[in-house]
Amino acid sequence: MEHNFININTPLSREVVQELVVGDLITLSGVIYTGRDAALPRLVKLIKKGDVPFDLEGTVIMHTAVSPAGISPTTSNKEEIEESIAPLSRAGVRIHLGKGALSSKTIDALNKYKSVFVVTPPAAAVLSSTVVSSEVVAFPEEGMEAIHKLRVQKLPGIVAAAHGESLY
Repeated sequence: MEHNFININTPLSREVVQELVVGDLITLSGVIYTGRDAALPRLVKLIKKGDVPFDLEGTVIMHTAVSPAGISPTTSNKEEIEESIAPLSRAGVRIHLGKGALSSKTIDALNKYKSVFVVTPPAAAVLSSTVVSSEVVAFPEEGMEAIHKLRVQKLPGIVAAAHGESLY
């Protein structure tokens, strides 16, 4: 069975994101950021202060830590992560990458702020092979959970929540 992937480059325009529908197979190339339980709530606090260390408009945030073993998505419906999705979307994040079902409240917020949720395979070898470069851009004291700026080439995913609908 052959699948056609929609190739998407970052930064993303609202128009590109609005064309995505639940079930679309995508690949992402360009810059994405990482964050999970420790870093995302801290990033939201910086947004509220107007002190974000990088431009969030049109960005992608993957719910992961970065380790020598590579990257693999963490569960996105953990409280610390899920509560960050609405404010990050409001601030310009267009795609949230992770795994797991999100609450209907979060799916509504994604729709309101014209963002989508994409699930990635929890296969570190596959995902890590797409990473071209990595650098810490915020919260280095968090170690593996610091926010990293990754340059990726054809990172695969499936649109799991878009326009108020969910794959789950």
